[in-house]
Amino acid sequence: MIHGMTITLWVKTQTGTDGFGAPVYEWTSEEVEDVLVGQPTPQERTDELSISGRTIEYTLGIPKGDTHEWENQIVEFFGHKFRTFGIPAQGIEANIPLRWHKQVKCERYEV
Repeated sequence: MIHGMTITLWVKTQTGTDGFGAPVYEWTSEEVEDVLVGQPTPQERTDELSISGRTIEYTLGIPKGDTHEWENQIVEFFGHKFRTFGIPAQGIEANIPLRWHKQVKCERYEV
């Protein structure tokens, strides 16, 4: 049986504005369970690099029922931070037999 792992999703929330009217944000971490972590094929890496100039390090399979925002977010797993990019590929939950219905691409993120 396939099992996902728990990853950390860093959520950016606007907490106000500064003296110049620019937004001020606070980062909080949330644990997301049962996320599949996989590696892209060499062809997927090459195609993405040619199209967007980004290198896919991992793809994430997001479990059904998850309501988090996954576009352009910071995630942490395997002791490293990654940034999701692109629009998550999503299927119709009822038509997908497994527990995951959304796929998200990640690139390495250095702070």
